[in-house]
Amino acid sequence: MRNLREINSFAEGLEMTKVHNFSAGPAILPKEVIDQCISALQNFSGTNLSLIEVSHRGAEFVAIMDEARQIVKDIMQLGDDYEVLYLQGGASTQFLMLAMNLLKTKAAYTNTGTWASKAIKEARAFGEVDVIASSEDKNFSYIPKGFSIADDYDYFHCTSNNTISGTQMKDFPTCGVPMVCDMSSDIFSRELDFTQFDLIYAGAQKNMGPAGTTLVVIKKDILGKVDRQIPTMLNYQTHISKGSMFNTPPVFAVYASLMNLRWIQSKGGLSAMEQRNTEKAQLLYSEIDSNPLFKGTTAVEDRSFMNVTFLLEDENLNDSFLKTASNAGISGIKGHRSVGGFRASMYNAMGLESVQALVELMKNFKR
Repeated sequence: MRNLREINSFAEGLEMTKVHNFSAGPAILPKEVIDQCISALQNFSGTNLSLIEVSHRGAEFVAIMDEARQIVKDIMQLGDDYEVLYLQGGASTQFLMLAMNLLKTKAAYTNTGTWASKAIKEARAFGEVDVIASSEDKNFSYIPKGFSIADDYDYFHCTSNNTISGTQMKDFPTCGVPMVCDMSSDIFSRELDFTQFDLIYAGAQKNMGPAGTTLVVIKKDILGKVDRQIPTMLNYQTHISKGSMFNTPPVFAVYASLMNLRWIQSKGGLSAMEQRNTEKAQLLYSEIDSNPLFKGTTAVEDRSFMNVTFLLEDENLNDSFLKTASNAGISGIKGHRSVGGFRASMYNAMGLESVQALVELMKNFKR
């Protein structure tokens, strides 16, 4: 017992080593947001109850939900013709839910990676799906361009950022039909004209909050066009009519997302996030391009500013590089199991110093 006490005492006296978290998700959140969540878990809004044990119908949490919905419209500069929902089931449930609500005859999709492929598969259960553009021919290493979208589609679906392959849409096509976008991994990372989209969905756990809730932003006039019977829980109208609280919402995930959205506003909004993310991405891509040990995996013009994917020229050095990274407090850079290599995910909350640490590691590894 004496030895155990001595070990615990010694451990408590040690300063925690900084870990640079490049995980693709669940992803990094600002320290102040985590601190606010800890406080709310202990005593939420002066109730002397934990956030996760108060009634979601109580005035304190209703205020949280109302603000969490409104702040999205404020940041995106959207009017009352849009509704904001916090749902459960992840973006994967949205693959089928959006098709169930919107697909009457046929829809147009672009296939730019794993998640787009999954969305296409689910939509085909509800109608005809035309893949009007794809980058599968080159292992999803670029964003297809120059395609046209006919006016007889019920909607057009795209994925703004491809977490696994490391590509990102820099521009969106002119579209004469409702445009639906999966923004799971780059939501709130840059300035966009969000009025060009009729439905946006995003799992929170990449760049918005912890796992457990999914954001859906929807223009109300695109609903009510299909003839099929939609199950209650999968009908957007159900959740709109109840302010995202038809059933018990994921209270912790909604609260944490609100704290994170407040943090974005406090730092200067989307313009500041874009500047911050551009600086980080340019620093890392510059090292990849100049260091002879490494190479990027995607078309330069389509490189993601959220998920940087790269390889070692000599794959025999992979394990050594990962071990060196771990020893340097760099976590989460191993590439997705389906593609290998390395992936550095640099969401809003990541500071420039973490990217600088990775770049310095790469320089040292070359030496």
